[in-house]
Amino acid sequence: QVQLVESGGGLVQPGGSMRLSCAASGRISAIYDMSWYRQSPGKQRELVAAITRGGSITYVNPVKGRFTISRDSAGNTVYLEMNSLKLEDTAVYYCKAQISTGPGQTSHYWGQGTQVTVSS
Repeated sequence: QVQLVESGGGLVQPGGSMRLSCAASGRISAIYDMSWYRQSPGKQRELVAAITRGGSITYVNPVKGRFTISRDSAGNTVYLEMNSLKLEDTAVYYCKAQISTGPGQTSHYWGQGTQVTVSS
């Protein structure tokens, strides 16, 4: 069984910083793409940033220059460093990973979500 466990959410003031972590564990053969999504009340879940196994990175325009996605050297943990946070960054943040658990067995897995609230 595969688990993605997120941590690091909470309350932060506008202009502040926060770091999210997401660690994958379980019967894992390989981890490919890892990404962060977010969902605000009444809105669809949207991609924030993604990083491939090879280190290629994608950001959506609203977070470019403010957020940084990275992976640890083992490739099992993905981070999201968020700076200059704005009110509109308030959302539940989810990590997602493309994980192989064996030959021909690759699926996408989601974390449970962590609340980030930007408020004065």
